[in-house]
Order: sequence, then structure tokens, then C-alpha cells
Amino acid sequence: MSSEEAKVVVPRNFRLLEELERGEKGIGDGTVSYGMDDADDIYMQSWTGTILGPHNTAYEGKIFQLKLFCGKEYPESPPSVKFQTRINMACVNPETGVVEPSLFPMLANWRREYTMEDILIKLKKEMMTSHNRKLAQPPEGIEEARADPKGPAKCCVM
Repeated sequence: MSSEEAKVVVPRNFRLLEELERGEKGIGDGTVSYGMDDADDIYMQSWTGTILGPHNTAYEGKIFQLKLFCGKEYPESPPSVKFQTRINMACVNPETGVVEPSLFPMLANWRREYTMEDILIKLKKEMMTSHNRKLAQPPEGIEEARADPKGPAKCCVM
């Protein structure tokens, strides 16, 4: 039996249930988190992620909210990722908040093994890179939440 024949592919919904369970338990050092937007979404497509701005960066003291959308091809294809909180970051479209796959290698070179947790951790690490860490951020108090049918998500100061 070859290694390819022995490889088991976990169905999409089982994979998403595993990610939901891990997200609900809390992950890592608590600076990133995620969960489903709507518990009644049987397709498990719409998710919310949170990243606490890393220390010693322009993002410090802020809470960034993101929307992740897992289409029917997930995990074969990456989710779409969009910051709800305004942010200045090299891989994020400043007008829409969309994380541009062409500027964020994890999405451009997506592998089935990657998870939403991996994306959030990698975005947090991206905030700490030399070309992002000192970028001026949108001013506090002038936050304009990106359009979301479930209501606005604002950046918070800790």
C-alpha cells in the first residue's frame, strides 16, 4: 500500500467541526481567537476571528476583528479573509479590508493542512515584521466598521 493510498481525507464538515472545537477551547497564548458567526449555519461558512495587536508594534493595545468565509471548497481552497477593523498593513486592501492572497503567501500557497487558526497566527506575525510593525494606523475614534449585515465591529483600545 503506497503512502497516497493510506492518506485519509477528512470531510469538510468534520474538519470544520474540529476547528470549531479547537476555537471554542481557546488557543495558544490567547492573542488570537475564532468562532462561528451563526450557530445555525449548517454549512459552517461564516466565522469571526480576533487578533490582539502585538506588543512593541503600531498595533499594540488594539483588538482587530476579521471575517473568514469558508466556501464549499474549503479546506481544499483557502477561506476569504477580511478585516472588519480598519488597519494599515501591507497585505490588506486599505479600502475593503480584504487580505489580498497575492500579498499574503499563506493564502496564495494554500495547503489543505492549514487552518483558520494558522491564518490568524500568521497575520499576527505579519504585524510584527519590519515592514508592518511601525506603519501608522487609522486614528482612534474615527473607526468606520466595514459593511457587515450582522452590525458594526469596532476596534477597541485595551
